[in-house]
Amino acid sequence: MTSDREQAVFEAGIKLGALYHQWVGTPISRRSAASVETAIEKAVILQPFVEEIAVKLDRSLMTENRFGYSELSGLMFNAEIVTRVGFSYCRARLMPDKGYPFMSVVELREIPGLSRH
Repeated sequence: MTSDREQAVFEAGIKLGALYHQWVGTPISRRSAASVETAIEKAVILQPFVEEIAVKLDRSLMTENRFGYSELSGLMFNAEIVTRVGFSYCRARLMPDKGYPFMSVVELREIPGLSRH
């Protein structure tokens, strides 16, 4: 059996991995980027254990092809998620680092003074 803390980390990783693989390759342009950011946030927040999600896409990497759009790539993502399981919270991030879209745990915490009944 896993602890709430372990489950919160697992949920953050699963959500960020799904976000990445679901949206990479989506046709995008600088004009549509804001609506895609919002769509991603609205989709991810619906999932169990998600408390917060913020997505920003690097518009400088959106170079239009001859048809007027680009394809969303992992290096365009700057996403941060907060998951909660019980009283354990995990803040995790997906963002580029040295040419690769890394996912990392930023913070783990528990709300002190709360107990389960």
